[in-house]
Amino acid sequence: MYICPMYSSELIKGTLKTIVLNLLRDKGRMYGYEITAKVKELTDGKIQITEGALYPTLHSLEKNGELETEKEFIGKRVRKYYSLTSQGQETASQKVNELADFMNTMKFLLDLEPKLGNA
Repeated sequence: MYICPMYSSELIKGTLKTIVLNLLRDKGRMYGYEITAKVKELTDGKIQITEGALYPTLHSLEKNGELETEKEFIGKRVRKYYSLTSQGQETASQKVNELADFMNTMKFLLDLEPKLGNA
């Protein structure tokens, strides 16, 4: 499903939708391979998403009305581009905020950061 030299698949699995939504929010329209290559590039290879993990996520987001697709013909090949709908833009913001809050909570829970008020 995922090739994660640095992180377990359990950690990545729950964040894949957030990663995809945020990337599309930042980059606009992208095709599948482009998404996997960008994630690998941005994480210096720490997170590598396989097609088997990416495409079910993209299809789920499309089914939920968060993505729209556009086909482009390149020679004899068809490339399917994904972009966020207005609902997808809203979901991306919600998911990113939720994950950021969760990460901050985990920092405190695992005592990786001093508690507020203990400065």
